[in-house]
Amino acid sequence: MSAITRILPKRSLSRFVGKLMHFKGPKMWARISVKGFAWWYNIALHEADKAYNEYPSIGEFFIRKLKPGLRPIGSAWAVHPADSVITQAQTIEKGTLIQAKGHTYELKEFTMDPDAYKKWDGGFFMTYYLCPTDYHRVHSPVDGGISDVRYMPGELWPVNEWSTTNVKDLFSINERVLVEIQTDMGPVGVVFVGATNVGHIVLSFDETIRGNQAGVPEYQHKKYSPALTVKRGDELGMFRMGSTIVMLYPPSFQQKFSHNLDLGPSVKVNASLIK
Repeated sequence: MSAITRILPKRSLSRFVGKLMHFKGPKMWARISVKGFAWWYNIALHEADKAYNEYPSIGEFFIRKLKPGLRPIGSAWAVHPADSVITQAQTIEKGTLIQAKGHTYELKEFTMDPDAYKKWDGGFFMTYYLCPTDYHRVHSPVDGGISDVRYMPGELWPVNEWSTTNVKDLFSINERVLVEIQTDMGPVGVVFVGATNVGHIVLSFDETIRGNQAGVPEYQHKKYSPALTVKRGDELGMFRMGSTIVMLYPPSFQQKFSHNLDLGPSVKVNASLIK
């Protein structure tokens, strides 16, 4: 698998799959393909905000919204940002994050932020894996103000279990978008990590930043002044196909909530709270 994955043109392949998933054929084709996709991945059709036959393509169904009130927003200081499985949840020690058992990656390289160590070392990180079954919109876990966005071009390796245990520095190699939110406890980072067959990462509050575009993508750092106000549960963006979110919390968060952060790996979450 490694040799085949290494030689595949992952960026162009992902753009092709993204276009294929969003192909709007005859209505009959859309109904059959969307229902077949939902059946294959055991997706709960009753949760979608529209009937399955109202979506013009698999891609549009993939980024479906949910019925209002289906994910009540908790009153805790932070909530989980997405329907997903938590694969890692640990303290950030000496600027190092855990990718998988026996594999780590560096906070500074991952965020491409020269002040990352000062912001998040000694804090807490959580890795959320979104599989095709999941709802693929990402929401703010906290109240605050969006002050910065960093788009970091890179590869589009898969982010499945095989890749996290075999590809060195996977999350720092792959394309990603860091949304930084200023809070009363300090900066919180929401990092969208791209993957193979992700059509692209889209931000709901800024359409000028998109992942997996043609050509030679360049690093972007965008500041917002004043910061963009955001509340817990507000939509931040979406994946056009499944991928990963890495949450970065500051030391003050770790100090206040450490007694409730022993979540361990492989915990399925949606609107659950971090209390």
